[in-house]
Amino acid sequence: MTLASLVVLAAIVLIAVFAEQVAPYNPLAQSILSVNQLPSAKHWLGTDQLGRDVLSRIIHGARTSLLLGISAPVLAAVIGTFLGLVGGYFGGWADRIIGRITDLLLAFPVLLLGIIVAAALSSGFWSMLMVLTIAFAPRFARIARASTLALRQAPFVEAAIAAGLGHGVILYRHILPNIIGPVVVVLTLWIATAIRLEATLSFLGLGTRPPFASWGNIIRDGLNAMFGSPWPIIAAGLAISITVLALNMIGDAVRDVLDPETRT
Repeated sequence: MTLASLVVLAAIVLIAVFAEQVAPYNPLAQSILSVNQLPSAKHWLGTDQLGRDVLSRIIHGARTSLLLGISAPVLAAVIGTFLGLVGGYFGGWADRIIGRITDLLLAFPVLLLGIIVAAALSSGFWSMLMVLTIAFAPRFARIARASTLALRQAPFVEAAIAAGLGHGVILYRHILPNIIGPVVVVLTLWIATAIRLEATLSFLGLGTRPPFASWGNIIRDGLNAMFGSPWPIIAAGLAISITVLALNMIGDAVRDVLDPETRT
């Protein structure tokens, strides 16, 4: 299942990267003569209410959804891990400030926090990137802080301090390699969550701006003709489900590989 998930995810990534070459039509091209057509040899997944080819929009929507779904958790992991390392290692006022900010952000559900920030910043790619980064960074900070606190009193860290190594060297060479495993596991799982959240916010009108395609706004646009032409909703929903399932399977496999208790 893990190998099959890797193959599926690799295929989706390649389709997104080479969207211009793979898509049979321009995803923005409209035709009043091709409105709400059923799947056919010409349009494999039919057309939407504006006559746009659904398959082409799904392919181009993959680029937006994957780009945000991957870049936001990665950026959040970098920021959150740094904050967790600093707070857990130094303690004191730095840990208190980082901890209070983290607790404040964790008090909001991810979707609610995303809606609040997106509504304040308006919609668009960069707003979505900031929304998802702010929503995920505290979770990485909490994990990194807990792992750093556990290692702070470890003999090899105390030996490094006694040897006169700088704090930056200790954090980079001795603590970070030992906490990166849990961070990577959470990262793989939160990429799937980020794709779902991007689709949700785009469905609510707070994500990718029309006419540019993302899986979320394809579903939203398809609601206007859901009973006459449900193909945009079905196709985008399947794309989200397959991608998220593949990422979750890979995340479980990564967790099993990096978890010492599971290996033994």
